[in-house]
Amino acid sequence: MAIENQELRKAGLKVTLPRVKILQILENSEQHHLSAEDVYKALMEAGEDVGLATVYRVLTQFETAGLVVRHNFDGGHSVFEIERGDHHDHMVCVETGKVIEFHNEEIERLQDTIAEEHGFEITGHSLVLYVRPKK
Repeated sequence: MAIENQELRKAGLKVTLPRVKILQILENSEQHHLSAEDVYKALMEAGEDVGLATVYRVLTQFETAGLVVRHNFDGGHSVFEIERGDHHDHMVCVETGKVIEFHNEEIERLQDTIAEEHGFEITGHSLVLYVRPKK
């Protein structure tokens, strides 16, 4: 729990039990992209008494503090992932909702080239590919 406490303090957030528990769930989950409902369910399964409204509030605080990134993939709800400082793009399976992270240097170079051809430089981007299993 000491690591989570340090992360919260470094982000300028007061250390509270709900914040620590939510951060632990995000950091220890096998899934890297969790909805507020996923976090809430994990808290309930762990016997933690944290309300859904608190989960939403804490996740928004984490996003503002730069601890998590919020993604709004097609299909409605937001998902959150720990901000690790490494850039990656996403593929989302339209049949299962599974999110796959990937990084491709060729795609990164091509984006830079396209921006440059139009007289721009990229300051940030988000690439999401919507996929389905090949048949």
